[in-house]
Amino acid sequence: MDKKHIIINIGRQFGSGGKAVAKIIGEKLSIPVYDNELISKAAEDSGFSHELFLRSDEKRNIFSLYSFFSSPAYELTRNSIGDNELFRIQGDTIRSIAEKESAIFVGRCSNYILRDMDCLDVFLTAPLEQRTARIMERENLSHDEAEKYVLQKEKTRKTYYDYFTFGNWGNASEYDVCMDTSALGIERTAEVILGIAKLKWNLD
Repeated sequence: MDKKHIIINIGRQFGSGGKAVAKIIGEKLSIPVYDNELISKAAEDSGFSHELFLRSDEKRNIFSLYSFFSSPAYELTRNSIGDNELFRIQGDTIRSIAEKESAIFVGRCSNYILRDMDCLDVFLTAPLEQRTARIMERENLSHDEAEKYVLQKEKTRKTYYDYFTFGNWGNASEYDVCMDTSALGIERTAEVILGIAKLKWNLD
């Protein structure tokens, strides 16, 4: 396979299997997938603890920094960090990775952050009932608990994306490809996206 600079951004409804799809594509193309790993990288780059980014991941909040600085060497000049600063740090991390290497980014407004780069932007969805069933199995929850959890996460992701991008999360016009993972299943959905990527970048 030719060595090309490949950037794929995958937005997803909660429970649609977006990370699983990304992992398959990453394995097929031999390129890294950044999801939770991105949080660790952002924390490392900024000097803040991993916990701060984990607790604010794709959510809008303000946290006290007294318990989040990862090193006492940092001089605390204020006691809180806002959403915009966290987003900027994580956005800088995404861009830094994307400029250096091929990568697949899962969520975190990466399609917006890298909007000036040559990327394949994908959004994955699935019916609520199927997403609820996946979360029931994964988190060992009842149907009602899982459905409530899915809807809460959905609202949180939309609020996060819409606030920082001035866009509309899940709107087809913001992506190159939108797919329902329930139509073909996780593996075949990944195969379709992989096929599109090969056509886009003329991969063998």
